[in-house]
Amino acid sequence: MNQKIRNIAIIAHVDHGKTTLVDKLLREGGVYRVGQAMEERAMDSMDLEKEKGITIKAKNASVHWKDYLINIVDTPGHADFGGEVERILGMVDGVLLLVDAFDGPQAQTRFVLKKALAHGLKPIVVINKIDRERADAHGVHDKVLELLLELNATDDQFNSPFIYASARDGYAVRQIGDPKAGMTPLFEAILERIPAPEANREAPFQMLVSNLDWSDYVGRIAIGKVTGGHCKVGDPIVCIHHNGKRERSIVTKIFEFSGLKSGEVVSAEAGNIVGISGFDELAIGETLCDSEEREPVPFMELDPATIQMQFAVNDGPLAGKDGKFVTARHIGERLHKETRTNISLAVEDTEAANVFLVSARGEMQIAVLVEQMRREGYEVLVSRPEVILREEKGKKLEPYESLWIEVPNECLGDILQSLANRKALVTNMTHHPHGVGIEATIPTRGLIGFETDMVNLTSGRGVMSHMFKEYGPVVGEILTRVTGTLVSMETGIATAWALNNIQERGRLFVGPQEEVYAGMIIGENPRNEDMPVNPTKTKHLTNMRSQGDGKGIQLEPPLKMSLERSLEYIAGDEFVEATPKNLRLRKRILNAVARKRAGQAQSAAIA
Repeated sequence: MNQKIRNIAIIAHVDHGKTTLVDKLLREGGVYRVGQAMEERAMDSMDLEKEKGITIKAKNASVHWKDYLINIVDTPGHADFGGEVERILGMVDGVLLLVDAFDGPQAQTRFVLKKALAHGLKPIVVINKIDRERADAHGVHDKVLELLLELNATDDQFNSPFIYASARDGYAVRQIGDPKAGMTPLFEAILERIPAPEANREAPFQMLVSNLDWSDYVGRIAIGKVTGGHCKVGDPIVCIHHNGKRERSIVTKIFEFSGLKSGEVVSAEAGNIVGISGFDELAIGETLCDSEEREPVPFMELDPATIQMQFAVNDGPLAGKDGKFVTARHIGERLHKETRTNISLAVEDTEAANVFLVSARGEMQIAVLVEQMRREGYEVLVSRPEVILREEKGKKLEPYESLWIEVPNECLGDILQSLANRKALVTNMTHHPHGVGIEATIPTRGLIGFETDMVNLTSGRGVMSHMFKEYGPVVGEILTRVTGTLVSMETGIATAWALNNIQERGRLFVGPQEEVYAGMIIGENPRNEDMPVNPTKTKHLTNMRSQGDGKGIQLEPPLKMSLERSLEYIAGDEFVEATPKNLRLRKRILNAVARKRAGQAQSAAIA
């Protein structure tokens, strides 16, 4: 056992200050030189993470404090990225549970903490943002204890130390009112509370691959905790693949984390988190060891995927104008490449060569993948999220989620009406001075598009979080969109004159001088039906002077939806066309006559 190493993960809900806390620990641990410019939220290395303010990929860093090496793993706080969390918990020996001093423990905190407690990990509770207005650190302290009881924590886990902190201001204290002396109390609590990794240096070498990285110089790098023994550069090594096949190779490089970067070292010691290169093909959950006779390290089963979406080749009239990668081969290779590092994602080929079925934990996870592909130059059509049904004992089951909502009092009636329409069952309601807390069980189908509804109904003041609960009986049809669409009849350039007439029919999604095509959705119809319109019509000139000549056209600004909102908005017979420069909504079948025939055939089949 190496007494000088500590391996910890940080658990927190979205926007509770996790990445800011890691910044301060890195600063105090000497990662940044005196006078060196410190990057804000340094652990959020992806552009999308910085823009959305959330952690998407689990990442490693390390801090040297006194004589100790503290390996820190930053875990995502959103349940859709739970696959990242589950594989990381096997690398660490304890967790920092970070809770906002105003919001208290939220659903995603509960989700990750439940997994950590089941692993037998010891928590340290950090109540953050105690400098915040209306912060209630003592009230949150009691809520955390209630949560630990609810999640069946052991006596040792229940008696976890509490640290009060303001990550933004860079201090932590054991009791409110103690003098502020930087992050020292938190470092001391980590060394006292978190055990050293249990790993025998004299045992045979063994390591479970928990993460993957890529280097243009050495290829694929396997990251994980060395659970036994040690190895050096040049040592022979065996990889036990998922299918039981054993592959031999040589260790070409070993990387150890130092601050945010990884540096080359000569050997990997038991208990440390390291990166090892030497294999071309590796997958998360496989075992590296010293000989073929060894048994693989057991890998924890992941929660099931609950939704699926179709990814199709862009076959519209504007295909190939924005993107570099537009063929089925390009899209298929990119999706299969994603499954190597994102184990909670599954990709299946369908009967149609140009369509792929992607299964995931939630629409946020797939929306992030589509956004990454857009930025890399891909063009793709994406369908509306659909839930994955199961069949047990002849009955169809669908996924249900636990939902937590905080809304102002005056919005309660509208929210409850929306929940009732989505077949939700309210299980608890608590009134407090700032609003109402609602707990409900809702089919995953009913959640699709609910966040947008809630933002509109509460004018952005509502807060919600959700988490997979169980599979249950299928409820009836859930109407998530009660409006129809305005569908273009022609291909060409939208004109202000035509849009001026169309905007009287409904809300526009396009502006003048934008390219449109037949079958593209250019607006929303308040009635629940699709209305064909011609946005390319121009005003015909005559030799008669018109009465309204010289009067300017006043167009409403078009509604531009984000990718997540677009995916929630579309119906089952529609696609989102995602290209590097544009997001368009369109019908699956572009031809109006073919579309009408398909609709009639579907109605006849149902009847």
